[in-house]
Amino acid sequence: MTNEDIVYSSVRELGELLRTRQLSPVKLAETYLERSERIGPKLNAYATITRELAFEQARAAEKEIAAGHYRGPLHGIPYAAKDLLAVKGYPTTWGARPYADQRFDFDATAIERLHRAGAVLIGKAAMIELAGGLGYTDGFASLTGPCRNPWNTDDWTCGSSSGSGAIVSAGLATFALGSDTRGSIICPASWCGISGMRPSFGRVSRYGVMTIAWSMDKIGPMARTADCCGLVLGAMAGHDSRDQDSLPPRLSSFPYRRAARDGRPLRIGRLTNVFERAKPEIHSTVDQALAVLEKQGAKVSDAKVPDGPFEEAAELVILIEAASAFSELIVSGRCALLEDPLGQINGYASRVFSAHDYLHIQRVRTFLQQRIDKLFDEFDVIAAPGEDTTAEPLKPPAPPKNRTHESAPKIDSKQPDAISSLCGLPAVTVPCGFSKDNLPMGIQFMGRALDDQRVFDAANLFQARTDWHKRRPPID
Repeated sequence: MTNEDIVYSSVRELGELLRTRQLSPVKLAETYLERSERIGPKLNAYATITRELAFEQARAAEKEIAAGHYRGPLHGIPYAAKDLLAVKGYPTTWGARPYADQRFDFDATAIERLHRAGAVLIGKAAMIELAGGLGYTDGFASLTGPCRNPWNTDDWTCGSSSGSGAIVSAGLATFALGSDTRGSIICPASWCGISGMRPSFGRVSRYGVMTIAWSMDKIGPMARTADCCGLVLGAMAGHDSRDQDSLPPRLSSFPYRRAARDGRPLRIGRLTNVFERAKPEIHSTVDQALAVLEKQGAKVSDAKVPDGPFEEAAELVILIEAASAFSELIVSGRCALLEDPLGQINGYASRVFSAHDYLHIQRVRTFLQQRIDKLFDEFDVIAAPGEDTTAEPLKPPAPPKNRTHESAPKIDSKQPDAISSLCGLPAVTVPCGFSKDNLPMGIQFMGRALDDQRVFDAANLFQARTDWHKRRPPID
């Protein structure tokens, strides 16, 4: 097996090689680090390489496995973490100039649990500043510069988990952690041709993670396959008393299973009233993907998202909660240090919203959650394109005088990421084809709140019969 074959292998494949001592954890870490230090800068993929920590953890894994103490499928597996998760002793910049020198003396819970599983941290992934919490206009809104897509380096990876998407896509780590408040895992996974999973709200602790919106933030895995994501989620999930929104123990744990929990056919609802402005090839590619699942026994029927201001409610919740989360930054005037002109001013506008406005939005949110939940009386999962476009070119922001309200896109009230994020639903996207420009396209599956296994069932069934996830970008 060549080094390139190794770096594009799945968690399960590498885990077996490590378990049987056909592959050394130290050698594997060395291989990924060399590639990360050589290719990472071309993509602006990393904020920090944690070389010393990686070798410390890899050597410990090698000794434990040799002694017969195998911790499980993540033992010795190299990964990257979005730079909003605290890692003791290393910079955690939140992708933003005001926090460029920030360090914490503890690890985020997700990092703690992956360390307990034996995973090897090789770096902190670049990200959009403040994960877009105060708004941004393009991929240049980052302390480390615009993150470039391995499939075409003139294109963006999408945000805000921009570096995490590039790292996995380019084979710089086996998996990466991203965060998702409203699509920040799903979009970069779709644009970069990898698998990405947003867990149910409260499944994974946010302790030690930068806050955007307390009621919507989620931490999730990005990897080669949905199965990889399931293994990572299983290691991270669980109650944490340090996160007030953490689900209770009986609900938060996630005993992931590669195979479906029962033998009955999956009931999949094809959403017909989302992404209405998407190019026809995106919808036709998703239809072809669903046809693959039908051949495997799935029952696919048309479904519609109920009417409601899902996108508007999601955006307003984020605006108001982010203005609170970043209040010190806003009041101090240090927003002026941010890269993006929208981020520099947006927090001030958001502070105008009242408690009355926020409570009214929450009442609407409850109504929308009830409406979308009814769909799952009929379907196990609902399906839609991962995004309504393929990766877009990186363009420097237009000067303020050239920006007009008329040029702003019309709001899509039924945006799938807004629906699942606002309502706390699990979602996974996996690659399902390529555009005429050889850019990846994804299909996403969304499930009822807390039914994370079902979205894995759909994604695993699809990837067992296709090889889109095995395609490699032209980067070296």
